[in-house]
Amino acid sequence: MTNAASAPAATESTTPEPHSSYRGYSYIAAAAVFWGLSASLGRAAFTGRLLPDSGIRRVDPVILSQCRTTFSFLALLLGLLPNRGWRSLRLPWADVGRISLLGVVGVAASNYFYYLAIQRTSVATAIIVQYTAPVWVLLYMVMRRIERPTWSKMGSVFLAILGIALVIGLFGQGRLKLDALGVTAALVAAFSFAFYNIGGHSILARYDRWTVLLYTTLAAALFWIVVNPPNKVVAAHYSPAAWMFLLVFALLSVLVPFAFYFAGLQHLAPTKAIVVSCLEPVFSILIAAIALKEVVRPLQCLGIIMVLGAILMVQRSGSGGAAPVAGPVD
Repeated sequence: MTNAASAPAATESTTPEPHSSYRGYSYIAAAAVFWGLSASLGRAAFTGRLLPDSGIRRVDPVILSQCRTTFSFLALLLGLLPNRGWRSLRLPWADVGRISLLGVVGVAASNYFYYLAIQRTSVATAIIVQYTAPVWVLLYMVMRRIERPTWSKMGSVFLAILGIALVIGLFGQGRLKLDALGVTAALVAAFSFAFYNIGGHSILARYDRWTVLLYTTLAAALFWIVVNPPNKVVAAHYSPAAWMFLLVFALLSVLVPFAFYFAGLQHLAPTKAIVVSCLEPVFSILIAAIALKEVVRPLQCLGIIMVLGAILMVQRSGSGGAAPVAGPVD
């Protein structure tokens, strides 16, 4: 590894330009679209609507999570290595540790505890608890005096969480299922989600998003190797069609959306970025309605409007906090 003096600087400009924040909102929204698309794709596959004879329905959720980060790392490495070479990808050990922590605590743990929460409670409970993350990000930024606790920011966080509760049908259907371990797991997922918003924003001030994404996916892949050794994956005997699905799913659910998300964090303060990320369940519902012919209920429509209102509110809250760490990218 290189020493700190020879660490590569971020490739993007560090001077914010006009309308940079709008690019940030667009990038985060694009990430939410891909997460919503992958959710519908996964739902179609695991309910037998897509490739019914491939055996996808037998894929274990742990292996699914493992393949998402591992395949994303390998694809990114194969894309970056020929163009940049090993030397430009090497980082100081201290920064390798920081980015690895982002990958394990922020990405892998968020995914792992989210699935554990679903297993112990319900999808609705897991989502609504995980999406309390904007609250924890705002509290952290206020306690560190990085942002001011304005009414518009607090209102946008509350509106976004309430909107998500309506979008996922939490009210009126009795879908809230409480379990001590499940709720704890969902809270850990929320803290992990908050962590990679805050940690990612700071590390992207020093390195371009592709380098950060390479090391975060590497760390997450190594984490999964420890949790679920490769021999267990091989022993599952999945079909070639299932492996192809896992590869495509990995690119659509991790590599592409995280590239957009990290790009967004280069333009937005963590609080604004994580509020915009609340579009994910919104897009999941809308894409499922279009592609899978699922019905969107009136309360869900109201929730979508509330999430959009929260994003508009946080966008109009002014700077008042962490400045974007980079100018336009790509």
